[in-house]
Amino acid sequence: MSESKSLQRRLGTGDAVAIGLGAMIGAGVFSAFAPAAAAAGAGLLVGLALAAVVAYCNATSSAQLAAQYPTSGGTYVYGRERLGPWWGFVAGWGFVIGKTASCAAMAATFASYVVPEPWRRPVAVAAVLALTAVNYRGITRTARLARIIVTLVLVALAVAITASWAGPGAQPADPFGPVGGAYGVLQAAGLLFFAFAGYARIATLGEEVREPRRTIPRAIVGALGFVVLLYAVVGVTLLACLGPDRLASSSAPLLDAVRVGGWAWAAPVVVAGAAAASLGALLALVTGVGRTALAMARQGDLPRPLAAVHPRFAVPYRAELAVAAAVCVLVATVDLRGVIGFSSFGVLVYYLVANLAAFTQRDENRRYPRFLQVVGAVGCVVLVLTLPPSAVVAGIVVLAAGVVVRATRRAAA
Repeated sequence: MSESKSLQRRLGTGDAVAIGLGAMIGAGVFSAFAPAAAAAGAGLLVGLALAAVVAYCNATSSAQLAAQYPTSGGTYVYGRERLGPWWGFVAGWGFVIGKTASCAAMAATFASYVVPEPWRRPVAVAAVLALTAVNYRGITRTARLARIIVTLVLVALAVAITASWAGPGAQPADPFGPVGGAYGVLQAAGLLFFAFAGYARIATLGEEVREPRRTIPRAIVGALGFVVLLYAVVGVTLLACLGPDRLASSSAPLLDAVRVGGWAWAAPVVVAGAAAASLGALLALVTGVGRTALAMARQGDLPRPLAAVHPRFAVPYRAELAVAAAVCVLVATVDLRGVIGFSSFGVLVYYLVANLAAFTQRDENRRYPRFLQVVGAVGCVVLVLTLPPSAVVAGIVVLAAGVVVRATRRAAA
């Protein structure tokens, strides 16, 4: 079977926005506000604002780089082109390892919403296989399913917000209280940042969008702007309806807010929305990791057979199958929901490299001022320092292992 070596440009701006929204409006919106409130208390919204600033800086760096380098791989490619092969490898390796773990966590989250404990691992594996099959059939099918999932999640969020404010039992709580201090606010920013950091998925599709120099920047900034506004509405709703203390102790904040409102019929809608959000994030993650693995394989930083592109469906099918296999093994053997902090470390390293790479671009390729890249890079470093020490250590170990393997292979070549 002959195999083409490049992907095909089949996606428009709306398709790219849908995939980005599917990555950003994931399970985080249903769960991240509780630990953020536990860290920041009444300062939750300040943490959200800080996270939005860092995310905006990172997004503009990604958009600017993607316009100059419209190919698959995202910051792996940008780091190689602007800073050198090792910088690109660190960004790509952190992204692939961290987001593979995130895939498993999203699959486990989906299963926890829809089936009882004995069935969760098999159902999570089935979800990974089903969405991999969708991706295998072509990127346009991925975009269509992403649109459907995003629509379902937005409907669920609209129902939850309306029920929280307008239900027969709705009574505003006191949104004020003690603030968790500067460190607590920064930790909340770190937690909330990862809830909408999926705009990188749009950049990894640089080889599959039409008119990438125009489409990618529009899709990245547009998707992020919408999600920041949505999360602000959700954050205000949760603080006003539950108060900081009850929000901090909640395992399902939006579900609790709906129950306070008194609309019993709305609770299953929220549960369905959370399940759909998990699937949407999983779909986008598999897509993005597969494209980054493709770019790394092309350069020999991952096994070169992973660079194969399907001649009919024009997708990096070997890379996606390899990612799916790794995720299925993790889902079947490890409980990742409490131990994937190193994934956050890897994402911040990824965006740190993106900001540094964008800072080096020449004026003719520049869309945003350099100070945004400085703010983004500093923000990434600060947020890393707020992560639990175990997460930082795990991230360093994972990155170091990849560096050692690459250095050994290069020395033996």
